[in-house]
Amino acid sequence: MNHWTFAPEAVGTPDASLLRHDYYDEVASRYWKRPATAEEIAGGLAGDGAELLTPPTGEFLVGRYGGEATAAACGGVLLLDADRAELTRVYVRPAFRGKGGAGLLLDALEERARGLGARRMVLNTRLDLVEARALYTRHGYAETPAYCTGPYMDVWYAKEL
Repeated sequence: MNHWTFAPEAVGTPDASLLRHDYYDEVASRYWKRPATAEEIAGGLAGDGAELLTPPTGEFLVGRYGGEATAAACGGVLLLDADRAELTRVYVRPAFRGKGGAGLLLDALEERARGLGARRMVLNTRLDLVEARALYTRHGYAETPAYCTGPYMDVWYAKEL
């Protein structure tokens, strides 16, 4: 039985904002190998383009588990062009990991990307995010040449939708 529900939500709602904050806190802290400061988190979230994660340019989903009101997961898709969408900000809170939500979230995001007209999903990540990389390969993503560049990008993946 699937205990997860996923629904579109504006990135500025309290739940979506807190999920984005927690996501950035975790990935930044892992990168710097120390807890990220409040200022670093705020700086990373400022101007990150999350406002584009709404139709017609994208979508942001919030996941809840077992009927709980607590937001447990999030992820976004951003249209890059007529055929490609980028998977971004995929995050499951630690208390909800191991409950099948990450794979179901990917399925829901892929469905949203298809609904926006995408035929291919791409993403970039870091080599140290081994759990994320394992998730993507388990769900049919394969390494692909870089489609963009940036300081926190080590490996790129793609999947035909």
